[in-house]
Amino acid sequence: MENLKKKTFFTIFIIISLFAFIFATFFNAQTYHREYTGIANNLSRMRNLTIKRPEPIDKEMKPINDDDLRNRKVMDYEVYTFILNNNNDIIDKISHSDNDINEEIINKAKNIIVNNNKSKIKIGCLYWNKYVYNYEEGNSLTIVNITNTRNMLLTNLFISLLLVGIGELVIYFISKKITEWITKPVLESFNREKEFVANASHELKTPLAVIVANTDCLDVNKKNEKWINNLKNEADRMSNLITRLLDLSKTEYLKKENFTKNDISMIIEKRALIFESLAYEKNIAIETNIAEKVIISCHKESIDELVSILIDNAISHGKENSKIKVNLSVSKNEIKLEIINEGEPIPESEYEKIFERFYRNDKSHNRKSGRYGLGLAIAKNIVKAHDGNIRVYSKDGFTTFEVKFKISEH
Repeated sequence: MENLKKKTFFTIFIIISLFAFIFATFFNAQTYHREYTGIANNLSRMRNLTIKRPEPIDKEMKPINDDDLRNRKVMDYEVYTFILNNNNDIIDKISHSDNDINEEIINKAKNIIVNNNKSKIKIGCLYWNKYVYNYEEGNSLTIVNITNTRNMLLTNLFISLLLVGIGELVIYFISKKITEWITKPVLESFNREKEFVANASHELKTPLAVIVANTDCLDVNKKNEKWINNLKNEADRMSNLITRLLDLSKTEYLKKENFTKNDISMIIEKRALIFESLAYEKNIAIETNIAEKVIISCHKESIDELVSILIDNAISHGKENSKIKVNLSVSKNEIKLEIINEGEPIPESEYEKIFERFYRNDKSHNRKSGRYGLGLAIAKNIVKAHDGNIRVYSKDGFTTFEVKFKISEH
């Protein structure tokens, strides 16, 4: 259920965020394109005027018939034209706005002339450049000061990013509300299913106990021995299943009010000792490396159940004549429990699935051993109730179940 809510939330969040990002990108791209086009058009118009201008005969002469060029005014940008002779010397300077030509513009013009050996138009990135220009070798140089344009574009970009950032917070809460609305019917159905399983298990427990008791009272002879034994075996299997279902139901409703301070080191040590006899039957040795006196706030019976499930699982799926390692360590504000066994590796695609209810990787093995795919689901519920994390991974022939708990500050 949690995975469904997370996937639904992230899907909605990403879709809405993507639309917001596309809108912001489109707005800035449109503004950039408009300014770029305006600058390019101004350079193009000035180029047409300067190319048509007759060349001056002498270096000291003013160009003739260039009234259109001198009278040309540009409202949106600071545009300056420098008239050049055949040697690329500046022989005249024209401002096409109300601004006078200052020393900075003149130095910029000289620098452009020195560093360019052929005619070119240079606009570049409007977010970084302060000047753009059109250089006509031996004819003219038009410079446009785009400082105001650059500042405007950067301001728009900053405001857009700020609005997107604020919008992400709004989108986050909207996504949560939509997720709750979408998943509410599923959650209700899921809760009804859990209640049904718990109630059905309780209702089945009593009649099943009666069946088992009555079966024990039946007279066994050669004719009915086979059938009575089958009846007992199936009744025992059903009783075991109902017990596990009830355990699963209990772990789904663990409350922190029932938690107490407990020495988890002692709990793990005792469980490891209890399972040594079961491991011995498969010639499996249990090695422990348990930090001493690790105290956490927990539900003692549930932690006991968690350790039992993990060690029992390690024995069940471990190789004969191998070892199982039970490690408990503490680092900073975290407690880590590891149960490691040597055996058939778990495929990476099933790392998450094995914690699902009734999921069984090796169905034939689990059926023979009376397993129903509930143990690891119960373990996950216990860890989740204690605000911890559980995961599994296989590497180099070893499978590790890793449980992490945070150490409470209080």
